[in-house]
Amino acid sequence: MSDGQAARPAPDAATGGRTVGEDLVDERELLGYEVRELTRDSQGPDRLSIKRNDVFLITDQSGNITPPGATDLGLVWRDTRYLSHYLVSAPGRTATVLSNRIRNNSLAVIDMTFTGALDGQEFEHQYVHLRREQLIDAGFQERLILSNFNLAPIRFSLVVRFSTDFADLFEMRGLQREARGAYLLPRTEDGAVVLSYRGRDGLLRQTCLRFDPAPQSLTPREARFDLELSPVEKTYLRIDVALLEEDRAVQASIPFVQALGDIDEEYEGWRQRATKIRSNDEFLDTGLSQNLVDFRSLLMNSGGMPILSAGIPWYSVPFGRDAIIASLQTLSVQPEIAVSTLRFLAAHQGRKKDDWTEEEPGKIMHELRLGEVARCGEIPHRPYYGTVDATPLFIVLLHETINWLGDRALLQELMPAAEAALDWIDHHGDLDGDGFIEYQRRSPRGLVNQGWKDSYDAVIHPDGRLAEGPIALVEVQGYVYDARFRMADLYRMLGRTREANALMQEAQWLRNEIDAAFWQEDLGFYALALDGKKNPVKTITSNPGHLLWSRVPGPQTARRMRDVLLGESMFSGWGIRTLGRGQKPYNPVSYHNGTIWPHDNAIIAQGLCYYGFKESAARIFLSLYEAMLHFKEYRLPELFCGMSRRSSDYPVLYPVACNPQAWASGTFFQLLHALLGLQPDANRRELAITDPHLPSRLERVDYRDMRIGESKIALRFSRHEGRSSAHVLRVEGAPLKVNIAFG
Repeated sequence: MSDGQAARPAPDAATGGRTVGEDLVDERELLGYEVRELTRDSQGPDRLSIKRNDVFLITDQSGNITPPGATDLGLVWRDTRYLSHYLVSAPGRTATVLSNRIRNNSLAVIDMTFTGALDGQEFEHQYVHLRREQLIDAGFQERLILSNFNLAPIRFSLVVRFSTDFADLFEMRGLQREARGAYLLPRTEDGAVVLSYRGRDGLLRQTCLRFDPAPQSLTPREARFDLELSPVEKTYLRIDVALLEEDRAVQASIPFVQALGDIDEEYEGWRQRATKIRSNDEFLDTGLSQNLVDFRSLLMNSGGMPILSAGIPWYSVPFGRDAIIASLQTLSVQPEIAVSTLRFLAAHQGRKKDDWTEEEPGKIMHELRLGEVARCGEIPHRPYYGTVDATPLFIVLLHETINWLGDRALLQELMPAAEAALDWIDHHGDLDGDGFIEYQRRSPRGLVNQGWKDSYDAVIHPDGRLAEGPIALVEVQGYVYDARFRMADLYRMLGRTREANALMQEAQWLRNEIDAAFWQEDLGFYALALDGKKNPVKTITSNPGHLLWSRVPGPQTARRMRDVLLGESMFSGWGIRTLGRGQKPYNPVSYHNGTIWPHDNAIIAQGLCYYGFKESAARIFLSLYEAMLHFKEYRLPELFCGMSRRSSDYPVLYPVACNPQAWASGTFFQLLHALLGLQPDANRRELAITDPHLPSRLERVDYRDMRIGESKIALRFSRHEGRSSAHVLRVEGAPLKVNIAFG
């Protein structure tokens, strides 16, 4: 849908990007509130979220977006909210939600009844039933199904209220903008309402609501249906919401049942292509099934390329680090995630030096945004490259993907990107020439901290002072060591022995330097970072636990690290905290200084397994498993609060955690992979299974259709009288040698 103009002059920033001749309307008059006065709310367990590709909807438990302008509710596409108020109600009657459920993360079904006056008399809940079916297809559709359980026909009115602020997602998160675009007068045409906004970037964004059947009355903010409900037949109403951005459009024009069938078929195909994991524990199986669905729903298409988005609602866009870690977690289950991640990040790899976006040649991007705020240059996310760890992790992912798939053509395709990443490490990442990778913010709107803990206070001294840069994070040095080690192996695969040997020497040198600079003998632990004066940041955090995953510490050092990580200060009973209790900066409800992040725990647990500490890793598995039982749909959130289990018999929700979130959804896949000791080498057509260990909750775990190179394998892991065993059930396709070793 266009604005009816064949040619449009360039937008004028001083007039909010509007075009001469457009009919404008005041924001407050249209919405009843100003965007800068959005209702503050929090993403909690009472929210319903559905998503498909790059469209998502978050509502309250009844399927409504209310109060208008709530910061964490709305229909969002391309970082813009296309519905900020959406309410279905029956005037004079009170709605009661009976139940709700989500199917394939794309369909929300809400059952409701009403109380109120009927022909002058009160009537009970059970006599009028409304089922709301909300579907994200290409756009958004809702089917309203009314049933009258009275003995005679009744008159019944239903009202749909709606509006949109076209707020950028950064505004929903609290960004205060100096100026906004212009709202155009809403239009009603052919039984539809069109809400329009021309942004300061010049783009016309529109929300088109169409009703079937046509309502009895329709205004730019409300549709009213006056119905005669038969006691025999159901009454159906359909609302079709199309989202438009200039010549791009998401049209929800497919019939509801057909669209639902297409989505079901898509998700079934996704499940069939994935490894099937079954255990004796139905709760774990349910959680793993939900995680697999979550990964499909988090996939999106960006610029014609599939890529995993990080999480709903705040990070439903491509993130380099998040996509890499989630891909590593899921190689044993769905390796196509890793392949698409590698290709997408290689296509968006840095080509030039740009202080505004912090781009540098060979650097892997941090975050890509598509909304008005980014397009206007108010933030540098087009894309933004302010991450210090995604670049070495890209090499780690490529090597691990080749280990699983043995795809020589993929290696040849992506080797130039890996070499460019290595070149960035050598020539751009080390800011002062000491051999360590540091970061220092260059963009005035960029991130102060650029590791995975990227909040402003994430790198903090024990006395509460914020560390000043350039900052060398301990875990990043481990990632670089691992990247050099793995890159050497990739060179060997290609017959480039000289480059491989040189990298191995560099890796060993770096490993020794990490120990010399970061190890704190008085703590029995590594420092979090080195600050700009090369002073160690001696706060006890989870970051050094990632060195175990990168296999940096020696055996005795690893043992001492294990004792700290699973000691009372760090281990809450629900998992390992990001920062240890008892230190001045500790706060169990801080984003990075005391909370529990499932993916962080999984990385540490996998590292512990590399050193043979599988009982300790199993303890982490069980703590997260027991936390999972308290969360809706057995889905671990992005993070939760770090209160001790002794003080709370349930894990405490973090108020604005993403859910679902990619690397949280990959946690149990990674934990199982680590505990079972799966080590593939598709190039040699081998699978090593080293000291498999099932946690006490599990007596059996089966893997079926697990892909290693051109083979598919079925495995059974069992535990009897405290001892675990592994058995090969079947190998299909190419021959595969399986070596099982017990510790």
